[in-house]
Amino acid sequence: MVFLSRIYTKSGDGGETGLGDGTRVRKDSPRVTAYGEVDELNSTLGLLLAYCPDCPEAELLRVIQNDLFDVGADLCVPPPENEGEGHVLRIVAAQYERLEKAIDRLNEKLEPLRSFILPGGTPASAWLHLARTVCRRAERAVVTLMHSEKVNPHVLIYLNRLSDFLFVLARIANHNGTADVLWTPGAHRVST
Repeated sequence: MVFLSRIYTKSGDGGETGLGDGTRVRKDSPRVTAYGEVDELNSTLGLLLAYCPDCPEAELLRVIQNDLFDVGADLCVPPPENEGEGHVLRIVAAQYERLEKAIDRLNEKLEPLRSFILPGGTPASAWLHLARTVCRRAERAVVTLMHSEKVNPHVLIYLNRLSDFLFVLARIANHNGTADVLWTPGAHRVST
């Protein structure tokens, strides 16, 4: 359980922060950057739900917000060499498998794509596209972290599936894809 009695500690005033295992690192370290990107993604989903409370799959999006705190907790504690199972909160396969099932269920309602989609359409779809791009940035930050430090591989898989889920859900929010705004390559290359 988390217990916060003070909000400011002044311990970060010198540009360092503490990881979940007590290690002090710079605030711009790849690990802090990765879980910071995940935090931004979670906030983006919070805005989506606040501005579009009738968004499709709102309950699942709230589950995902909780999962994203799990992702942050996982990233905040570097895995030791011989970590026993269950000693630290880690992302598990069941969390991204839930996303895979949702993607398959939702994608059945959609026509196959014949072009890339421009972000937009309904407000919910636009927010979902924004969340998808923030998710991809978080995913890239985790890949960068993996080049130098050990990371639970389920974190990367979860973020990859989540960005796919957000893409499919954005299409669902665009009236099952009928209001998708399609890219027309080179449509405006000639001046009028």
